[in-house]
Amino acid sequence: MLKSAIIPRLVIAAPHGQSGKTTVTLGLLGALTGKGIKVQPFKKGPDYIDPSWLSVMARRSCRNLDCYLLDDTTLLQSFARASRDADLAIVEGAMGLYDGVDREGSGSTAQIAKKLKAPVILVLDCRRMTRSGAAVVMGFQHFDPEVNIAGVILNNVARTRHRRMLEDCIRDYCGLPVLGVVPKNSGISIPNRHLGLIPANENEQLTKVFQTATALMMENLDLDAIMELANQAPALEFDDFENPVTVWEDKPTIGIFRDQVFSFYYPENLEALTAAGARLVFIESLKQESLPDVDALIIGGGFPELFGDELSRNRSLLQSLKDRIEQGMPVYAEAGGMVLLGRSITVEGNKYPMTGVLPFDVVLEKKPQGHGYTLLETITPNPLMPVGTLVKGHEFFHTRMLNFDSSKAQFAYRVKRGHGIDGEHDGLLYKNVFASYNYLHGLSTKEWAPRMVALAGWYRKQRLNAGFVVADSMENNMGL
Repeated sequence: MLKSAIIPRLVIAAPHGQSGKTTVTLGLLGALTGKGIKVQPFKKGPDYIDPSWLSVMARRSCRNLDCYLLDDTTLLQSFARASRDADLAIVEGAMGLYDGVDREGSGSTAQIAKKLKAPVILVLDCRRMTRSGAAVVMGFQHFDPEVNIAGVILNNVARTRHRRMLEDCIRDYCGLPVLGVVPKNSGISIPNRHLGLIPANENEQLTKVFQTATALMMENLDLDAIMELANQAPALEFDDFENPVTVWEDKPTIGIFRDQVFSFYYPENLEALTAAGARLVFIESLKQESLPDVDALIIGGGFPELFGDELSRNRSLLQSLKDRIEQGMPVYAEAGGMVLLGRSITVEGNKYPMTGVLPFDVVLEKKPQGHGYTLLETITPNPLMPVGTLVKGHEFFHTRMLNFDSSKAQFAYRVKRGHGIDGEHDGLLYKNVFASYNYLHGLSTKEWAPRMVALAGWYRKQRLNAGFVVADSMENNMGL
C-alpha cells in the first residue's frame, strides 16, 4: 500500500573523501541527541564500521542505503520504517557526492539524495583555499540540478579572515547559507586500519573522539538552521507492504558470533532471521570455551587476522565448533567467518591454527585481494541458494587462500562480478556449511534468512531424534 510520510531528513556529503564528513556527522548526531532529538542515522553504501560509530552517537541502530543492493521500493521502505519514530533522519554519504560505480554516478550519494528527495549539506575541506571554495560549491550546485544542495559546512578553517572570505563568497556567489565552521587543528584524530575506521565497540578510547566531536559541533554548527533545513524536505511516498513473520511451534536457536573479532552484521540480516522465526543468541569467540546449545551458527566478517593468536589459543571453542559441524550443524560464514573455519591464517610470518573444517590456509596480504560490489551465480545444489540464484553483495578482504583441496569442499558460486576466492569462484560447501568471502544484505537476498532458519529448524528436529545420521550435503539433508 502506497503511503506518504513527513520525515525531516538530510544528507551529509562532500566533494571528495577525507573532507571531514564523518567527523561532522558524528558530532552532529552527538549534539542533536544530546538535546533530546531522536535522530535515525543511515550510511550510504556497503559499510560496517562507519555505521557502528553512527549507531553509538545516535543511540539507534544505523542502517545502510545502497542503490546496487536494494531496489527503489525496498530502499524507500527501509528508510521510512527505520525513521518512523525519529524526529530527524541523517544520511552520511560516501566518497564524493557524485562518485558512483560508473560515469552516470550509479549508486552515488547524489542518487540516494534524489531518491529520498533530501536536502544535501556539503562539507567543504577549506585547507589552502578561499574564493575557490565558492567555485567548488557552485560546480556541485549546477552539476545535477535535481540534487538539492541546501547548505555548506566549512571544515579546516584557519582563522577569522579565512572564515570571513569563505562565508562571503559562498553567500554572494552561491546563495547558500554557511551552517557551521569547523576550525583547523580541532584535535580530532580518527584511527584507521586496513578495512577503514576501527569499529566503535573495539576501543574504549574512541569515547574521547565522540565527546570531542560532539563538543566541537555544538560550538561551531548552527543546529537550529540545520533542523530547519531538514524540516523543509517534502513528504516521502513509499510502499508500506508488510513482511511476513514466521511462527515456529518449536523455535530454532541460531548462534551469532559477535564481539570485537566478528562484528560485521547488517541489522536487517539479524532482523530477517528473527522474522523468519529464529531465536538469536550471541557468542564471544575469545571468551566462551564451547558452543551453547544452538541449532545453527552465523559467523560474520571482522578481523580474525588481528586476533589470530587469541583465537588459536581458544582451542576448546574451536574444537567444539569443529565437532558440531562434523555432526551436521548448519553454519553460514562470511569473509572473516570463513577464515575461522579454515586450517590456518598466517600474519607477518606467524601461522595460527584455526578450526580446520574447511580445506584451505590463508595469508594476510597488505593490499586488498577483493574490493567492491559482487554478483554471484549459484552453481552447486544447496538449501540456502538454489542453483541459478543471482546474489548481489560486496567484498573487502586482505586474505589470500592457499592450498585449497577441491576434493573436500565444493564451490557454491560462479563469480560474474568481483573476485571471490580465485577470480572465478566464491563460496565453499562442506556438509551443512556455506562459507563465502561475499557479504550479502538480507533485504537484497530475501530468501536467505527464511531458508537459513528452515535449515536450523530441520536440524533441531533431527538432532532431537534418536539415531539421527547426518547426510553428506545440505541438499540431501533437506530433501531438495
